[in-house]
Amino acid sequence: MATPTAVNDQITDAVTQANVKVLADAPALSLAHVFQTMAQSTGLSFQNAVTAQQQLNVAAQAATVQGVSLLYTVDTAADAVATSKVGMSDLPTAIASLNAAVAAGR
Repeated sequence: MATPTAVNDQITDAVTQANVKVLADAPALSLAHVFQTMAQSTGLSFQNAVTAQQQLNVAAQAATVQGVSLLYTVDTAADAVATSKVGMSDLPTAIASLNAAVAAGR
């Protein structure tokens, strides 16, 4: 029991109990604050990951569109003419004679 004072014992006990309650609640409240901060940080990190993934998907889609556009803009008529010129040339005969010359030199 506390030292006798001029203050009523009931008032002293009430104040003491209020102080004990505040001191007892402090660890729980501080831990709850830590948990809320961790949850907020985790939520923000997931939001950042989703945003980064969305931006990467947009970049990949843009690259795909550029590649397909490049394929569609190739002049196929010019390619066909060049291919037919190679086919009509005497290239196969030239290659065959080169092969024969290399084989004869061995």
